[in-house]
Amino acid sequence: MNPTTDSRRQLDTRLQQLQNQGLAPQLRQILRGLEKESLRVQPNGHLAQTQHPRALGSTLTHSSITTDYSEALTEFITPTFTDLQAPLDFLHELHQFAYSVMEDEKLWVNSMPCIMGPEESIPIAEYGTSNEGLFKHVYRHGLWHRYGRVMQTIAGIHYNMSYPLGFWVGFQQILQDQQPLQTFISQQYFHLIRNFQRHVSIAIYLLGASPAVCGSFLRGQKHKLEPLHKHTLIAPFGTSLRMSDLGYHNATQKGLNISYNSLPEYVNTLYQATTTSHPDYEKIGVRVDGQYRQLNTNILQIENEYYASIRPKRRLGHHQRTLMALAESGVEYIEVRCLDLNPWQPVGIDADTLRFLDMFLLYCLLEPSPPISAQEYACIHKNQQTIVLDGRNPSHALRCGLGDVNVQTWAGHVLAQMDGIAELFDGQYGGREFQRVLAEQRAKIQSPELTPSAQVIETLKKNNQSFFEFAMQCANDTAAHFLAHPPSDALRERLTAEASESLAAQAALEAKPSSNFEHYLAQFMATPLPPVNGQNEAAHTQNTGTL
Repeated sequence: MNPTTDSRRQLDTRLQQLQNQGLAPQLRQILRGLEKESLRVQPNGHLAQTQHPRALGSTLTHSSITTDYSEALTEFITPTFTDLQAPLDFLHELHQFAYSVMEDEKLWVNSMPCIMGPEESIPIAEYGTSNEGLFKHVYRHGLWHRYGRVMQTIAGIHYNMSYPLGFWVGFQQILQDQQPLQTFISQQYFHLIRNFQRHVSIAIYLLGASPAVCGSFLRGQKHKLEPLHKHTLIAPFGTSLRMSDLGYHNATQKGLNISYNSLPEYVNTLYQATTTSHPDYEKIGVRVDGQYRQLNTNILQIENEYYASIRPKRRLGHHQRTLMALAESGVEYIEVRCLDLNPWQPVGIDADTLRFLDMFLLYCLLEPSPPISAQEYACIHKNQQTIVLDGRNPSHALRCGLGDVNVQTWAGHVLAQMDGIAELFDGQYGGREFQRVLAEQRAKIQSPELTPSAQVIETLKKNNQSFFEFAMQCANDTAAHFLAHPPSDALRERLTAEASESLAAQAALEAKPSSNFEHYLAQFMATPLPPVNGQNEAAHTQNTGTL
């Protein structure tokens, strides 16, 4: 865990090699995309019970506006861009359009939900009557029976990123690697992923914004949170309850040993989890009284069910499974999944966060990244739970690697090593924005009260607000922003046309002759895992997606 002199020396060497090889300009070709979830709520802050607005299009076929778990959990998806600001602008436009058709409903801009009725009042997302739509709906029914519906209403942001092909060609030459290019690319993305897992707690400490929750969310669940006032519970030094065991938590998944040490190990261990039945899920049943309760009784219904803070990804062909795409063609981009919504940003994230993530991810790529043992995985998880629940507590130590270390000391060492990375980015993008962002993040380490999580709790105390009152105010402020900035006529016309086209595409899909769902599901689940070579020609991703 503690950065060493050797690793600092290697990082400096790598940065110099990137410069000497002429790869620094490739950083301007990084592709970035965003996926952002937000609950739709009624004017009183209760979860919306209405269907996904038809004016937004089909949740099955629209490329940019869909739903996640719930019919009320809207998801906005941007294409990928080399311009750092462009995905944020695109996301802003989607919100402008959404607010123009949502009537009196609003989007919840905090990751943690609040006023929750009975669990059955959380509507599961609907995708129509086609086999593809039924598959997505039944999968979500399975999540309900396995984990409950409440947990699935937690919202976040995913950051999709890929390095350009030219970067990988030059980086392979630096490392004097002789493997097929796509094999090398996959190997290096897993190198990055392992280090991201080792250091993800730093990102959560700096960016986490969910230290508080309504008492109604826990529903009698055991916890160590403290009451504040007005039905509000907080982790006084917490950073991200969304990333804690109170959020995405499942004892069965904790027992999985999904390996990130190589593409073959990752694919094979994840495939095993999607093909191995579990006694608890056998008790649920698959089809009971003619109604599907889940896709199957396996530990994971499909690979998407496995929750991780970062995922290797590849664009999918028609009816192609994620694992099959990775096995056949290798890793194309990564998806960072540990980001809370920033309640003070209209779209939940800003350009400075993207700048920090770009630096942090490059650091993870350039640092040495040995394989992670099962023991280290357990230690990483334990440290992450310490950070999410008590990360701003100066007396807490993290335990891994070279011994106990104070979180401020550890994070300070890591960010100090990123000075050269910030200079490298600024050299390509102009100005000193990356260096400014890095300095601001380092200030949060020295002064924890500057973190978003601390600011949330300080706001609750200063204004004598409950979490609901705070979150409702944020939702109202965000709604006011978008209502004051409606979509232009051209934007409204374009997105209205896209919505209509998506509805027509769903109708065409449902009208097309097809096998019954039972046969469709059996075929999908029987797809054999191809040999893992991941050597197909690398393709620079242009789209993101969701299941």
